[in-house]
Amino acid sequence: MDFGFQKEKIYIISLTVNGINYELTVGKDIYPWHTLAHTLRETLRLTGTKVGCGHGACGACTVLLDEKPVLSCLTLTVECQGKRITTIEGIGNPAEGKLDPIQEAFIKYTAFQCGFCTPGIIMSVKALLAENPAPTDEEIKEALSGHYCRCISHYHVLYAVKDVIAKGR
Repeated sequence: MDFGFQKEKIYIISLTVNGINYELTVGKDIYPWHTLAHTLRETLRLTGTKVGCGHGACGACTVLLDEKPVLSCLTLTVECQGKRITTIEGIGNPAEGKLDPIQEAFIKYTAFQCGFCTPGIIMSVKALLAENPAPTDEEIKEALSGHYCRCISHYHVLYAVKDVIAKGR
């Protein structure tokens, strides 16, 4: 696969992850075949993003790329030059230890069990509510249709999302 890179040149990829700018050197910090999930977890040590299936079928690795949900296991880091990435660690107020209202609602409604899929589901909900603050049940279900979790009752997720909507947060 040719990414248009010349071996003699040094390429630096600039990413803003959770508000922090990172400059990563291709061939040193990252390689052209590294996925965004790999870079987040292994290079930047942001392990909140989980890799479930590793081929885009479960949604566990969902992060926001310029506010849109993407599967980080299918997104190459080199495609993210100049992009803003938000992971589960970047929502709420990490400096003050405050959870995002979506995270609080997931706890309130026990919308998780093992929690492995929860970060990706929360990121998709975050994107949905940013774009549509009052989605219908069908719109919520459609937004979460790419998430495959065997542990939870998806009704608990729906209750949690509806609670956030009702509180207008």
